[in-house]
Amino acid sequence: MTTQTPSTGAALSSGRPPVPEILAPAGSRDSFLAALAAGADAIYCGLKNYSARMAAENFTFEDLAALAGLAHCRGVRVYVTLNVMLKPDELDDTGRLIRRLARQVAPDGIIFQDLAVVALARQAGFDGELHLSTLANVSFPEALALVRSSLQVDRVVIPRELSIDEIRAMAAACPAGLRLEAFIHGALCYAVSGRCYWSSFLGGRSGLRGRCVQPCRRRYEQDGGKARAFSCQDLSLDVLVKVLKTVDQVAAWKIEGRKKGPHYVYYTTAAYRLLRDAGHDPQAKRDALSLLSRALGRPGTHYRFLPQRPQHPVAEGEAGASGLLVGRVRGGTGSAYLTPREALLAGDMVRIGYEDDPWHAVVRIGKAVPKGGRFHLKPVRGKRPPKDAPVFLIDRREPALAEMIRKLQSELPAVAVAAGPVFKAGLPKPHRFDAPVKRQRIGRELKAGNDGCWLDEICLEAAARRRRRLWWWLPPVIWPGETPRLTEQIQKAVAVGAAGFVLNAPWQRALFPDRLKVPVWAGPFCNLANPLALAAARRMGFDGVIVSPELGGDALLGLPKRSPLPLGVVLGGNWPLCVARTVPAAIAPEKPFQSPRGETAWGVVHGANFWLYPNWILDLKGHEKDLIKAGYRLLVRLEETMPAGVSLKERPGFWNWDLGLR
Repeated sequence: MTTQTPSTGAALSSGRPPVPEILAPAGSRDSFLAALAAGADAIYCGLKNYSARMAAENFTFEDLAALAGLAHCRGVRVYVTLNVMLKPDELDDTGRLIRRLARQVAPDGIIFQDLAVVALARQAGFDGELHLSTLANVSFPEALALVRSSLQVDRVVIPRELSIDEIRAMAAACPAGLRLEAFIHGALCYAVSGRCYWSSFLGGRSGLRGRCVQPCRRRYEQDGGKARAFSCQDLSLDVLVKVLKTVDQVAAWKIEGRKKGPHYVYYTTAAYRLLRDAGHDPQAKRDALSLLSRALGRPGTHYRFLPQRPQHPVAEGEAGASGLLVGRVRGGTGSAYLTPREALLAGDMVRIGYEDDPWHAVVRIGKAVPKGGRFHLKPVRGKRPPKDAPVFLIDRREPALAEMIRKLQSELPAVAVAAGPVFKAGLPKPHRFDAPVKRQRIGRELKAGNDGCWLDEICLEAAARRRRRLWWWLPPVIWPGETPRLTEQIQKAVAVGAAGFVLNAPWQRALFPDRLKVPVWAGPFCNLANPLALAAARRMGFDGVIVSPELGGDALLGLPKRSPLPLGVVLGGNWPLCVARTVPAAIAPEKPFQSPRGETAWGVVHGANFWLYPNWILDLKGHEKDLIKAGYRLLVRLEETMPAGVSLKERPGFWNWDLGLR
């Protein structure tokens, strides 16, 4: 193992980052130093709060100030993630954190999803770059000009689901001053980023808050068959990055993995530096592929990158487990042991079992074990590991890498950081709205009593025949190539007398003229949850906002009196666990399936997306009077046509009302 050296030293010394930069993850000090050792051009990392990877170790201000200082001395950029949805009472604290970052760490950029961060960064005096996270779901080309003009961001992190042709379409639409960042390697979520509520709806731990418990990694059962139907392999573009290199507007190749150890960070970063800088050399390509094969991630997939040869992210027969399989548990009634297929080093970390096995355990190797040797396994929580259970190598501390990390650690500057500065967020002036309360009942079909429909041709034709004035809802995700059809449907809806539109990503406002004679509201999938985010929506031309239903009861009740716009709330109905671009191979649509905990769910295809629903509804009807008294003027019920064989379960549907959003 040798230390990688920057291939564009002149560019680095001049302060100009190489394009595309290799952007490495770091969730711990050792991983940060491993990224430096491997020659990363930039590193992204999070603090202890407001990071979308709260399960990572993350950093204190003291740690981050020292690490950023070392990185900057080497010409390496540092981006800090503040990419969670912010609750109404978190704005002062977030602004204080940004001001402290600006004064004590001086990161080159902040990665964010909540629209409030733009205003907070300006108020806090942060003058670095602003990068809009993939959680914000900027998924179609027409959105980019609006993102740049309304938020003045410098970079957009595009969805992992895009093909190279779709990435080129996004790049062609980039306005001046805006660049793109594309994932090239790392974990794939089954759901579209920013459109997953699975962990939150089932257990109160929100993926939009960095606390996802990964229910998609579990085994699910349908018609007697069990499979990890939603557990994706890792994205791995490997040699295909040579195609991405031709897209000039892609400023960064991003490696996912802030929960990974230094071995993974070093191997993936070094591999993609080789592929970027010497990808034309056959030996360099072989070396890079060898590094990736031993990076201790999951099996890799190109996913949708090649439109002519898309790959399903969940491979049949694959468990999707992270790490390198090194053997299985052996032994009789006595001591359990492992005979590894390759040598294990002192300090290696192995996992017994799959990540969703309730009895799985992570074990540190104390003394080196030769290939074919024997490593005795102690009981896991008082129980012997099951015979034949798989054992995976999940992190490695080889001496060469450990020495690099020790050397870099010795170079860390001594940093003293002051206490957090005082900060009070400047909030928009709230407005009082005394309009009468209205209700919307939204469905997929135009039924008696419905006030609106999801926008599609069938409902449009029915509305024209019946001369119904309806509210039209746009989908939570729009992909490149879908906008011509949607634009035509929007024009038809206006022609038949639309009552209004609900847009389910803020950027969908780009599909509408600035002046429209009917109201345009931001929908609940926009994930807007605080006064500054609502103010940003107002500046983008929205007439009202249906707030995020993930909020807890106290936050929901307190928000209207601080809002610059009229507010609505989803009072009840079918709320999806997630929206995805991939139909699972092992789960048939429109049929019930069960989780390991006995929860029932079902999926349905709508347009280009697969929607996953639980068999119980969101139900805040019991709090209707309180919500109206608090100031909500639009109460929404979402209805989905239930497939045959799926019945609703009597279960409280309060979501986070009592728990509070975590």
